[in-house]
Amino acid sequence: MKFGGTSVGTAQRIKDVAKLITERGRNIVVLSAMSGTTNTLEDISDYLYKHNFAGANETLNNLRHKYYDTIAELYSTDEYRNKAKEVIDERMDHIRSFNKEIFTSFDHKEILAQGELMSTAMMNLYLTECGVKSVLLPALDFMRIDKNSEPDTHYIREHLLPMLEKHANAELFITQGFICRNNYGEIDNLQRGGSDYTASLIGAAIKAEVIEIWTDIDGMHNNDPRYVEKTSPVSELHFEEAAELAYFGAKILHPTCVLPAKVNNIPVRLLNTMDPSAQGTLIYNVAPTHTIKAVAAKDNITAIKIKSGRMLLAYGFLRKVFEIFEANCTPIDMVVTSEVGVSVTVDSERNLEKIVDELKKFGTVTVDRDMVIICVVGDLEWKNRGFEAEVVNAIRDIPVRMISYGGSNYNISLLVRKEDKVRTLNLLSERLFN
Repeated sequence: MKFGGTSVGTAQRIKDVAKLITERGRNIVVLSAMSGTTNTLEDISDYLYKHNFAGANETLNNLRHKYYDTIAELYSTDEYRNKAKEVIDERMDHIRSFNKEIFTSFDHKEILAQGELMSTAMMNLYLTECGVKSVLLPALDFMRIDKNSEPDTHYIREHLLPMLEKHANAELFITQGFICRNNYGEIDNLQRGGSDYTASLIGAAIKAEVIEIWTDIDGMHNNDPRYVEKTSPVSELHFEEAAELAYFGAKILHPTCVLPAKVNNIPVRLLNTMDPSAQGTLIYNVAPTHTIKAVAAKDNITAIKIKSGRMLLAYGFLRKVFEIFEANCTPIDMVVTSEVGVSVTVDSERNLEKIVDELKKFGTVTVDRDMVIICVVGDLEWKNRGFEAEVVNAIRDIPVRMISYGGSNYNISLLVRKEDKVRTLNLLSERLFN
């Protein structure tokens, strides 16, 4: 069971989660840092990097007061309030020790790890105070990435299982999401949103019956409720459908989360902490349903078109183009080609100037910024006639820069202007779901 920062963001919510997990049997519970903590730790790291130790101290003191207020409300006895304060003081003092001349990226990652270490310690103390046999599992003792920053699944399993066996009488296990050690034993992390990944990796390691991702929304919706009215949760998704939606903008689930679960055929259920009785969304290797499931949008997209007569009947041209993106560590989202041109999209402009400069060696280059990928997901195998027509028909009045269809059995991607995003989402909902 994984709970995000919002789910443990206040004393009352920690109590609600504690009640929820104690009612659901023997589980491993993965927690994120309390909401707002990671951003604050980012600010503190920035102050320390810039040698503004006064700014770091002031921000750290404000964070301490926030935790002290939570502790005062959370625990019912002075004994456990003092124990919790000791944990917080120890973590804060550790952060304060980084006021040194050289501040490294590994110092930054170690500071970020303190958020999860504090939230899990507080939850474990609260459960113990309530008489629950709770055990704190340090993620830094079993969660590790290799030299390529990929999870070392063998190491995780070999170190986690003995820890569980050692505490055979435990009712609950509490551990940290997001944080890990790297191949050199230094504190590292699974990147933002990595608590989902932690839960999935643990689920795979122990061969769990199900992996539950608890957030503040009742499952993955069929469109973005921020821009479209009357959206509804999708009851079931195939792993591939969920991965497409997560990658193309459905923020409820981290895109990498589903892979360990998919490989090990473990269902993932998305549930709502605020409404535990809601059905949520079940993600598993469900059979095709011949329906369109959901729509998502990915912002801040840049389209690049390379037009060249040298591409006509030539081989090796696309390889040369793609090698430029590879050399500049820039992944590509969409690709469409014709006999004399190729258009691609990227979601980062970090190396754009250099990429465009190198692409000009091969043809005429045009760049369109402020674009949005609209992703329509469902059972879209090419033999299912009419689905692609429904999608295109819905947006017949919207200018579409690119369409990508056929690369996946689960996705049609459309590239539109930022100003057309909300209208496109609503037109698709009206046509496909209402």
